[in-house]
Amino acid sequence: MVKSTVKQLGLVVTILFAVKANAVIAADFQAYPIDKSSGLVMAPGWEAVKGNCTACHSAKFITGQRGDRETWQSMIRWMQSTQGLWQIPSETESTILDYLATNYPPNKSSRRSNLPINLMPTAPNRYP
Repeated sequence: MVKSTVKQLGLVVTILFAVKANAVIAADFQAYPIDKSSGLVMAPGWEAVKGNCTACHSAKFITGQRGDRETWQSMIRWMQSTQGLWQIPSETESTILDYLATNYPPNKSSRRSNLPINLMPTAPNRYP
C-alpha cells in the first residue's frame, strides 16, 4: 500500500512538473501580430526598430535578414561607418538588438551547398 501511494505521488509530481515546464515554454513562445504597415513582428522593441531603421530603408531589409546579436550589431556599425546612420543611444540600441536577435535569429539556410569543383561545368575562361 505504501509503495503504491509513493508511486502515485511520484506520478503526480512528474505530471505537475511537466505541466509547469510546458507553461514556461508556452510563456516564452508567444505569437505576436505583424504590423500591417511594416511587416515587422510587433514584439517588445518593435517601435524602436521601426522608428530608427525604417527612417532610412524599408522594413523588408530587416524581415529578409537573419542574424544573432553580433551580426545585427555589425550591420548597424557598417551603416554608421558607411551609410551615415546616426549614433543610436546605447539603451535604444540594446532594445533594437534584443528585438532583432529574438525575432529574426539565424536559421538553417534553404540553399543547397556549392557543387564540388569536379562537378562544375567547364567555363570558357577557366584554365585547366
